[in-house]
Amino acid sequence: MPDSAKPPTRFRPALVDALKDYSGKKFLADLNSGITVGIVAVPLAMAFAIASGVDPRAGLVTAVVAGLLISVFGGSRYQIGGPTGAFVPVLFGIVGSYGRESLLICTLMAGIILVLMGMAGLGKVIKYIPYPVTMGFTSGIAVIIFAGQIKDFLGMPIEHLDAEFLPKVQQYLENLMHLNPLALLLGLGVVLIMIYWPTKWQRFLPGSMAGLVLASVVVAALHLHVETIGQTLLANGSFAVSKMKIPEGFPMPHLPVFHFSDIHLLFMSAVTVALLGAIESLLSAVVADGLTNDKHDSNQELLGQGIANICSPLFGGIAATGAIARTGTNIRCGAVSPVSGIIHALTLLVIMLAAAGLANHIPMCALAGVLLVVSFKMGEWHEFARLRRIPRSDALVFLSVFLLTVLVNLPVAVFVGIVLAALLFIKRVSEASAITALDDTHPATGGRPIWADESWPDGVFLFRVQGAFFFGTADMLETSFRRAGANLRVMVLLCEDVFSMDATGLNALESLHERLRQHKRHLILCKVARQPLEVIKLGGFLEELGPDNLTNTVDEALQRARALLYSPADEK
Repeated sequence: MPDSAKPPTRFRPALVDALKDYSGKKFLADLNSGITVGIVAVPLAMAFAIASGVDPRAGLVTAVVAGLLISVFGGSRYQIGGPTGAFVPVLFGIVGSYGRESLLICTLMAGIILVLMGMAGLGKVIKYIPYPVTMGFTSGIAVIIFAGQIKDFLGMPIEHLDAEFLPKVQQYLENLMHLNPLALLLGLGVVLIMIYWPTKWQRFLPGSMAGLVLASVVVAALHLHVETIGQTLLANGSFAVSKMKIPEGFPMPHLPVFHFSDIHLLFMSAVTVALLGAIESLLSAVVADGLTNDKHDSNQELLGQGIANICSPLFGGIAATGAIARTGTNIRCGAVSPVSGIIHALTLLVIMLAAAGLANHIPMCALAGVLLVVSFKMGEWHEFARLRRIPRSDALVFLSVFLLTVLVNLPVAVFVGIVLAALLFIKRVSEASAITALDDTHPATGGRPIWADESWPDGVFLFRVQGAFFFGTADMLETSFRRAGANLRVMVLLCEDVFSMDATGLNALESLHERLRQHKRHLILCKVARQPLEVIKLGGFLEELGPDNLTNTVDEALQRARALLYSPADEK
């Protein structure tokens, strides 16, 4: 069944259909891809958590819990879920403003919103958020992540890093003389390993993991004076236990401390997290469809994402969504079903339980190096080169969203971007719509009458309506009415080229009909397309207009006009 035809509340995870013809051969393919992606996800889960202002274990827990549930309940066969860079600026801001516990509540609220979106069938709508908006905030997020890693990459002893971009840059400039050369060298080493790591080795040991392991071994063997996950380097050169230190074991579920006032404070942040999660997961699912010729269920995907984000904070995790890079890796490694995503989560769980203590020795500069590479690959930098070749309106939307993401915050950027894109869309549709007066020799008719009978009688005016009939074009009816002048007796609207009508367009028709009736004039609609006809019927306008005034051909409209012109009621 096509995605658009599925009932909004239909609950059927992709895993159900994938297991119908499952086999041992498919399991081996999923096992290989799942273990590979699980190893790839380890450094990314920790790095995104730290960049979001929480401890690395929160990232690992998220990748385990949310990654498992997204694969079990999602609508894509290949989606790999977990923490991603899209959430970093939002989550960092929530932690800084409201605290760690509020982040858990916000994530849970976002999960509920995602479930409601899936039940309402909004999956198809979310996928149509304009391209300049998604590219603008994606590039802006990449800049924010990149800027946030400079402190650790250079080993600067900054105790409280500002959340705002420009003050953060000022802090870096003020502390530039206090950078740690050892941290810089280690971070550069990780960056170079990730860039030049042989592709054929990625399936067995990703470059990011190789860089972290090598950097940790070097620091431990040479007793280098750099900050690690388990130790914080203080401004006086001494070390203390880091708040990022990963404790042993897997956390038990618990409800976060909740107050009703939190709903008011965190609602907009929760909406932003839900919207970002929906956009990111559906974009990832679309990419997966393109790589596999598969078709995901967008509403089911939102339901799966919602369930994952409801459960993740119960274990201390953060927001999760579909990860495009990890999903692509999953496909390239031969995944055939959501079982690979389940194995990816179990692989992370095993690594977390067996090697959490070892992860405390990873240098912060090495993790920063991983995120610098990730953020650089994440940004849509080629879009800046295309700005001169795309419409100015699209360039305006892209730059506005990008700059607002970097300089203000992501919620404002997304809101402004969507509003700008909507206004520009309305403008374009309005420009493509028109109401044109026709006569029997109009150029649109090829110089020949578009009806079989003789020319129109005096007082009968024919107008061709084209494009969308909505609030952006409704005022054209008023212009057409004035254009006809005092001689108007019957107004015929040829609507065969109207592909859409909204409530405002219907209201404009009703107002026009009422004005004509007050002056003992008449309105005839001719060749109305299916969608506008449904709106007219549902709105009750057909009864008001009269079925006889709705015609299928121009000749029928002409005959009806004559009947109205020469009827006894009209003569009175």
